[in-house]
Amino acid sequence: MAICAWAPAQAAEDAGALEYRVKAAFLYRFAGYVGWPATAFVRPDAPVTIAVMGAEGLAAELEQAVVGRTVSDRMVAVKRIKPGDSLAGVNVLFVSKTEAAQLAQLAQAAQTRSILTVTESAGALRQGSTINFIVAEQRVRFEISLDSAEKSGLKLSSRLLAVARQVVTGAP
Repeated sequence: MAICAWAPAQAAEDAGALEYRVKAAFLYRFAGYVGWPATAFVRPDAPVTIAVMGAEGLAAELEQAVVGRTVSDRMVAVKRIKPGDSLAGVNVLFVSKTEAAQLAQLAQAAQTRSILTVTESAGALRQGSTINFIVAEQRVRFEISLDSAEKSGLKLSSRLLAVARQVVTGAP
């Protein structure tokens, strides 16, 4: 009987870990499809820094996924941040659903620094997120706001737009 009670809990845990693994891979890959303005990097050799707020499991998966990897000849670094931390040096900001209340403020700050904001909350594009993860038919998908990308000074590759579940133009 203990096995029956354990199996669904283990399956849910495995599904959550798999979702984090998939999202971590997407976060790394997104960076390769973004054109940042020259001002987005403080030094020519500065890494592409992906900051994670509120998702320790995803941050751990991402740290493993980017070891030794580069994006546009730049090393990739992962940074864990908390509300109130500086966004200086961040290029991609992931805001988990547990931190959704902070999103509008974070997105506004991110836009002034040309940071790609990625989220996983319903309605996040309306709050300023550029890319929002959604789970549909048990698969991780994403939607994109071109308006948010433009306000951040980011150019998104047509190849990225082609695989998005939805691309919103203008204010979402």
